[in-house]
Amino acid sequence: MPQNPNMPKITPCLLYTKDAAKAARYYASIFKDSKIYSADSLMASFRIGGMDFLALNGPASKFTWNISFMIDCKDQKEVDHFWNKLKRGGKELRCGWVEDKFGMAWQVVPSAMPKFLGAKDRTKADRAFQAMLKMKKLDIAKLKAAFDGK
Repeated sequence: MPQNPNMPKITPCLLYTKDAAKAARYYASIFKDSKIYSADSLMASFRIGGMDFLALNGPASKFTWNISFMIDCKDQKEVDHFWNKLKRGGKELRCGWVEDKFGMAWQVVPSAMPKFLGAKDRTKADRAFQAMLKMKKLDIAKLKAAFDGK
């Protein structure tokens, strides 16, 4: 099976019951600069978000929140794009988490989150954190307003 010749030593391998190629094509349709190296009835090798993956069809199993993929979003437009694409056929979770139609957990997170939650002023950080707890899809304007005390 052709793979990226420059594939790193450690590559995430995702196990599906029958949808490895379908999942690879789905993820490639969402992320810019994606590439499908190969996809057949058994496995798929692909790149999304600058990262290589291998997807295999195998025994039935379920993804859990123990493994998730975080998407760093530069603005609300990116948050909306990834959230809306990934939630189709899946489900919205809390605090920026969404489960796609294959059961994979994603964290759709604005780049500003470390500033909000990691601020030295813990009062501001706590306000942003409390606002985040009430959200499913993260809203940067609301997080900033909470952070600023508005």
